[in-house]
Amino acid sequence: MKYMFKGFILASAGIIMLQSLQAQEKPAYELKVDGVKVIVQPVNNEIVEIQTVIKGGVQNYPIEKAGIENLAMNALVECGTKNDDKNSFKNKLEKVSAEVYGMNDMEKASLNLNCIKSDLDAVWSLYVDALKNPVFDAKEFDRIRQDAINNLKSMESQPDNAINKYARKLAFPGKDYSKDPEGTEATVSKLTAEETKAYYKSILTKSRMVIVVVGDLDKATVESKIHTLLSGIPEGKPFVFKKQPTTPSKNSFSSTQKEFATNYILGVSSGPQPGDPDFNAYMIAMRIFSQRHFVEVRTKNGLSYAPQAWYRGGNASYAGVSVSTKDPNKYIEVEKALVDRTKKEGFTPDEVKNVKSSYLTAFYYRQETNGAQAASIVSNEVLFNNWRRAMTIKTDLNHVSVEDVNKAFTKYMNNVTWAYMGDPAKVDAKLYADSKEQPKLPPSKIKTTPKKG
Repeated sequence: MKYMFKGFILASAGIIMLQSLQAQEKPAYELKVDGVKVIVQPVNNEIVEIQTVIKGGVQNYPIEKAGIENLAMNALVECGTKNDDKNSFKNKLEKVSAEVYGMNDMEKASLNLNCIKSDLDAVWSLYVDALKNPVFDAKEFDRIRQDAINNLKSMESQPDNAINKYARKLAFPGKDYSKDPEGTEATVSKLTAEETKAYYKSILTKSRMVIVVVGDLDKATVESKIHTLLSGIPEGKPFVFKKQPTTPSKNSFSSTQKEFATNYILGVSSGPQPGDPDFNAYMIAMRIFSQRHFVEVRTKNGLSYAPQAWYRGGNASYAGVSVSTKDPNKYIEVEKALVDRTKKEGFTPDEVKNVKSSYLTAFYYRQETNGAQAASIVSNEVLFNNWRRAMTIKTDLNHVSVEDVNKAFTKYMNNVTWAYMGDPAKVDAKLYADSKEQPKLPPSKIKTTPKKG
């Protein structure tokens, strides 16, 4: 009972927060400054968040240069600028408790600023200098490159990270999504300060940029500051994202031997691209399926401690299921049977309603900070070419019916590219590659007694 009450409180709080945000904030708007789209979300607080985004991500570099964008964005702050070395730059930020930092992922890179409104003028000069005048000092670059290599070595020893990379390479052979934004030890160790600087200069173009401002700033101030920021940045060639979804024609299975304590399995299947009419429906479907997958795999059959299922909506959208298990053959029987039963019986209205509610509650909780609001706008603009989706998601989800959710699951959850790491002797590859009739769900191991009354 207390869990139901807690859920009610969270949902109510999410609705209250949404109403509060809508009541306090002025409508977001966009403008063009020197040909670059600038999206502004006014807020009633004293914090300013600015994110200058460079679109492309893994599309921007060949696989042998993987990691170069990650190093470049770190170097903007960690290697100093034309007017400040690393220590001077950071000391000036610390005096006013401000942040300037670079980030990157599969679709984009960004240089972010967060400060108190009254300190914006002081921080702005540092931000502009980092974006436009980084020096890529060789000594400091060697330091951050070694840090990146050390981090990669640490990640390689983590099975969850290893299986994720392995599965992406299998699912997206020769495509951009087979690359890792962090690179590999082999690719990163070869990168130099000069070539990384040249790479950064090549992607710093207005054609790749979008800028998001969240703060209590008037339009004239925004225009003036962004104009200063963009001055001298070249227009560049027109940029268009390449859509490279995975569409397996059949089930497949690949394995690699690893001395792990257990066996790791990750399956990748197709999914609708951002902006596709099925996108929201499939997102809901996979969230419900994730709950069912957990119950079947862990609760009923005790096959894995933390089974997962998810949907990643990027420029190469895909769904995934994963487990770590000592009985991989039993797992695939359970997984295939669950997919089959879900397609036959469908999801229930209550499941769809509850997932919509939990998703929206979590979404609005994440909008608590200016940085989170900016990140949501950025994500929707980059992936959907529609930043307003960050404001209309509640209405969008309300339009999704149970029938839509069931159709989307049946349409996309079909052939799977399976990746396996562990003991090859423990797994029958044919069970994973076989696309024939799926078996019935095995009986649950959990013994239950009927409730009285």
